[in-house]
Amino acid sequence: MAEDNLFEQLKSVLQDFKDFLDANVPTIKPAIQALASLIPQIVDLLDLLIGLMNDLKTEVQNLDVSAIPGLDQVSQFTGQITTFLDTTKDLLPDQASTIEEIRSVANVVTSLPSLDEVKTEILALIDGITAHLNSLKP
Repeated sequence: MAEDNLFEQLKSVLQDFKDFLDANVPTIKPAIQALASLIPQIVDLLDLLIGLMNDLKTEVQNLDVSAIPGLDQVSQFTGQITTFLDTTKDLLPDQASTIEEIRSVANVVTSLPSLDEVKTEILALIDGITAHLNSLKP
């Protein structure tokens, strides 16, 4: 189930990104600084990415599910919805956007019970990545 869990996936992607930056910032930094004189938008790219990381951090911090009664059952309910959507998507091709919208919400809710297990790790990874991104700016 960890493969289907949104927050486990997020943690894994963030860890991969941070590991890449840990290993490559010394090489990337001079290249970005050189590129900034040719393509100034590279600084905008870094600023936008840093902003996105800060928005993600805020969203994760604001998710406090510890006091929600029945969360496990709601998670099972949304898991059933996802299974239903998988079964019906081919039968209702004209409803693809609605199905994806429902799936997006259901994936978040289905994953919420596991959030407390990985929340601290996710926040630390975001902080590490943001620090690296800031260090790349000329």
